[in-house]
Amino acid sequence: MRGRLREDRGITLIALTITIIVLLILAGVSIASLTGENGILGKAQIAGEKTKEATAKEKVQVEVMRKLWK
Repeated sequence: MRGRLREDRGITLIALTITIIVLLILAGVSIASLTGENGILGKAQIAGEKTKEATAKEKVQVEVMRKLWK
């Protein structure tokens, strides 16, 4: 009976250790995908800048068309 309890504790400790390692790996991958040059945050910032440029360009085109139709 005592031998079995020790085995159960060891398996539980090993399972906990493996779970923590897997979670750390997943956290590292997630952080890496968020930050960096090709990360989600960087791409979102670039997309925001492109949207502002496109909006300004569209406003100019609308004004030009408005002047041509008068």
